[in-house]
Amino acid sequence: MKTAFITRSTLFSAPGGDTIQVLQTSRYLRKIGIDTDILLTNDPVNYSNYHLLHFINITRPSDILFHVKRSKKPFVISPNLVDYGEYDKRCRQGFSGLVLRQFSKSGGEYLKTIARWIKGNDVIKSKSYFWQGQRKSIRDILQAANMVLPNSEAEYKCLKEAYGISKDYALVPNGIDTSVFSPDLSGYKNDKLIICAARIEGLKNQLNLIKAINNTDFTLYLIGSPGPNQKKYYELCRQIANKNIHFKGHVPQEQLMEYYKIAKVHALPSWFETCGLSSLEAAAMGCNIIITRKGYTEDYFGTDAFYCDPGDSESIYSSIVSASLAPPPEKLQQRILNNYTWQNAASITAAAYLKTVSACKN
Repeated sequence: MKTAFITRSTLFSAPGGDTIQVLQTSRYLRKIGIDTDILLTNDPVNYSNYHLLHFINITRPSDILFHVKRSKKPFVISPNLVDYGEYDKRCRQGFSGLVLRQFSKSGGEYLKTIARWIKGNDVIKSKSYFWQGQRKSIRDILQAANMVLPNSEAEYKCLKEAYGISKDYALVPNGIDTSVFSPDLSGYKNDKLIICAARIEGLKNQLNLIKAINNTDFTLYLIGSPGPNQKKYYELCRQIANKNIHFKGHVPQEQLMEYYKIAKVHALPSWFETCGLSSLEAAAMGCNIIITRKGYTEDYFGTDAFYCDPGDSESIYSSIVSASLAPPPEKLQQRILNNYTWQNAASITAAAYLKTVSACKN
């Protein structure tokens, strides 16, 4: 079987969690005999080469509609359903924040898509998106999809409630690369070292994390580069950061592993998370996890993480203190190694492919 991931045009120029998801799932699919290509939405696609298409990020429907209508191929979709609504209304600054507060979630995402296109930062492959808008475009995609591959039960429930469409689905949880991230048996952890591995951007909420740790006896390493169009946010973070806050920039995974080894706590107090890939990686390496409840995180971490209110720096600080004093999350480590790996994600994805192709033949 030969399949193609078709993804946003900025998958590699502005890498995020979906970049890792696509690369790692594709890597392990190939290991089990599924021939897989990774294509950007603006790449030319010879649809006849593929038995099935796999789309990512339903909140970018303009990337998908064109290929759905043109290919006539069966397809599955990993929704990666992120809700920017609360962040847009509570935290987004400047003119864009003022404008987005006047619109619904779907209206706001439509405006952001058009703005990226006007600035030349993205492409709109499907011209029908201009008049269909965000919500109708997503509904059309869901209705046409053969299967949906959400990363959690909570994500599928939100998708169903938001768009009123029930679909055949297979739960494909996100994972870790076990060849890189695995429990560290050395036992050394710096109780005062906090790390946050994520793109530096408003949604990830590093600003409030800095406010929580500024002038305390904790040290914070921020590992990641500024997100697209987040230069002002990044500059503000640097501006308010005191001497115990350190900006490490983007680091390769092998180097990231060394930070996970020595830090006692990984903090990601986002305004929304599907799960937080870096949180999974850090937990597998023995870090205690601070994370938001906004999103689908509880499906992954249950009672084995420290939850905080992303809008409250005191809540973030309190969680940090508790996490720094707690023993390593051994139960969570084992659950991640048993269930949340890219090998497991690829296996479930392959089964969904086979089910889809088989159903289309009958």
